[in-house]
Amino acid sequence: MQIRILFMTMLAGIAMHITAGAAHAQSAEGGGEPLHYPRTVRENTTDNYFGTMVADPYRWLENDTTGRIPQWIAAQEKLTNNYLEQIPYRGEMQEYLSATWNYAKETQPVKAGACYFFTRNNGVQNQAVWYLKEGPEGKEIELLNPNRLSASGTTAATVLSFSGNGRYLAFAVAESGSDWNTIQVMDLTTRQLLKDSLRWVKFPRAAWKGDGFYYSRYPATEQHAALSAGNTLNQVYYHRIGDAQSQDSLIFEDRRNPRLSVAAFVTEDERFLILSVLPGSFLGFKLTTSTGNALYYQDLHQQGSRIMPLVEGYNHHNIIVDNVGEKLLLQTDRGALNNRVVLIDPRHPEEKNWTSLIAERPESLDNIDLGGGYLWAFYLKNASTLVRQYDYQGRMIREVPLPAIGVASSFSAGRQDKEVYYSFTNFTTPVTIYRYNISSGKSSLYRKPAFTGSTEGYVTKQVFVTSKDGTRVPMFIVHKAGIKPDGNRPVFMQGHGGFKRNLTPFFSVARMMFLERGGIYAQPNLRGGNEYGEAWHKGGMLANKQHVFDDFTAATQYLIREGYTNPSKIAVTGVSTGAIMVAACINQHPELFKVAVPVVGAMDMLRYHKFTIGSTWAEEYGTSDNPEQFAYLIKYSPLHNIKAGTHYPATLILTADHDDTVVPAHSFKYAATLQEKQGGDNPVLIRIDRNSGHGPGKPTTKQIAEAADVWSFVFQQLQMQWVR
Repeated sequence: MQIRILFMTMLAGIAMHITAGAAHAQSAEGGGEPLHYPRTVRENTTDNYFGTMVADPYRWLENDTTGRIPQWIAAQEKLTNNYLEQIPYRGEMQEYLSATWNYAKETQPVKAGACYFFTRNNGVQNQAVWYLKEGPEGKEIELLNPNRLSASGTTAATVLSFSGNGRYLAFAVAESGSDWNTIQVMDLTTRQLLKDSLRWVKFPRAAWKGDGFYYSRYPATEQHAALSAGNTLNQVYYHRIGDAQSQDSLIFEDRRNPRLSVAAFVTEDERFLILSVLPGSFLGFKLTTSTGNALYYQDLHQQGSRIMPLVEGYNHHNIIVDNVGEKLLLQTDRGALNNRVVLIDPRHPEEKNWTSLIAERPESLDNIDLGGGYLWAFYLKNASTLVRQYDYQGRMIREVPLPAIGVASSFSAGRQDKEVYYSFTNFTTPVTIYRYNISSGKSSLYRKPAFTGSTEGYVTKQVFVTSKDGTRVPMFIVHKAGIKPDGNRPVFMQGHGGFKRNLTPFFSVARMMFLERGGIYAQPNLRGGNEYGEAWHKGGMLANKQHVFDDFTAATQYLIREGYTNPSKIAVTGVSTGAIMVAACINQHPELFKVAVPVVGAMDMLRYHKFTIGSTWAEEYGTSDNPEQFAYLIKYSPLHNIKAGTHYPATLILTADHDDTVVPAHSFKYAATLQEKQGGDNPVLIRIDRNSGHGPGKPTTKQIAEAADVWSFVFQQLQMQWVR
């Protein structure tokens, strides 16, 4: 039995160039002394894109070899720290967050051989500790404490999978937030780490077959360029336990198309090896993808069998769920934009031979888990979870009742198990674990976190706003019960809008602090995600990217029009592609927002594909190498649409020195440009986190420190009262 668990919770050390002196001085509203931005040298760098000349004066901020860049970073850090230190309640807010963050957070128990596996963070541990126990209520045995892997707590470990016989556990270790992972193996009978160490992995997964597993990796990279150089030629290898990595067998590569990403999956009975291959990048542990993918297979029960094509082309999303004997269960959006499940005979894989098992529904089919001999289909109904239980013949057994409107996850279990454990959360409910009896269809509470903050007396509602082109866009609004729109409420908005990622209800300790003090939280579900299937995703990608910004703008205007707030009281944020959205929106409508917090965003949309795995995003964004795609990228690229003299919102840009997903040069160039061209009094600051990456695995202490900085900045700029 293989059980895949992914516990997902900012950047390359970039060299820089600086000349001492102040670029200009601006008063900072509520911030005390006027700001004196470091003078960032402009160089005469220009590119010719199909006859259009585009200046790039801060290109040198990409350079990771010049020794003068640390001076620029140090000057920016001093500016930001001095500013934040002037906020009188920043330290008290951090103390408050540390106290309310300090409650045990546990994952649902998952069967591993004869034992159950789970993780727990006792409160403010930097990383969750791994445990085994003989039964759901049995004695706990500490398996691995990632906090001991580094003194700073910046080394993160991710569970990958257990071997079929339950003896081995493969897991991945990443340092300081880097995308680079090292796969290691533990013998669960002795609880000892083995000597196996597999490097140069960026999509860490382990697909077990016998006493070994398949995994994907890149060729070794020069160490000095590991955090910025482009990564190509993703390959699949087979590793046998006990062997050195140099002995691993190359299973698959495509040297004609070195920019492809590839990952391996093995069916639960270890009969079929499945390879998912695509020109984009992977999302999630089920090998879902932001762009269409091809599938290959190998029947491992047949001696001398070869890897053969199963589903060809990159126009559709395809996931092998499991096998039924010699046939395969395929989840696909081919002929069904909301996804369907079909049975496919790999010997005759043509679409005309597919047998329908689970037809397309009005809701988007997001994922399928396996447990107790059933298929657990996770649908999205207006951006919230709807779970349906099916048998392997495609008959629906029941719709699973959930505790409330929110997000449920992980119904994974062994084929013979009689119960499954799942997690549930929403905006005002910390992650809670439930036990589900498969035969009765009833849930019972297993673990309720002891969160000390208030979670009662809040209202969550969903409204639909009309975007510029007439599309109806859903938006969650959360606030204290009894709050009446008075046109002056502080509002915090978050959006994403890309890569087929859903922005569903989730719990945040820091956001609860904001809600407790009368704030309103708004979360629109922008096109580009998967909330309404592939049509919704395509509506916000490539040439349709402007729809994402229009959706967020419409959501903001709705909140103003309906009397919730006004532009002087609106703060907005987004992470990664969501940061692009935030930056594009404040470029296009600076008058609508008071505060912007773009987090680890790709701000230079003309050059993003030249760093690390950026080339794999081309199917989502397009690239400046293509004249038609350049024509729309230049229209919204955040870096290239900042206008001198414009009054931009108070902006706190977040990046990190080990982010090798979106390299920090994006944020560096963006910060320098926005500081240069800011025409108003609002501050423009950049917070550069050290020994951190793109987000996953960030230590709790760093999460709390970052939250205190961001929220004290937001409170100050929105003129909110801080009362402990």
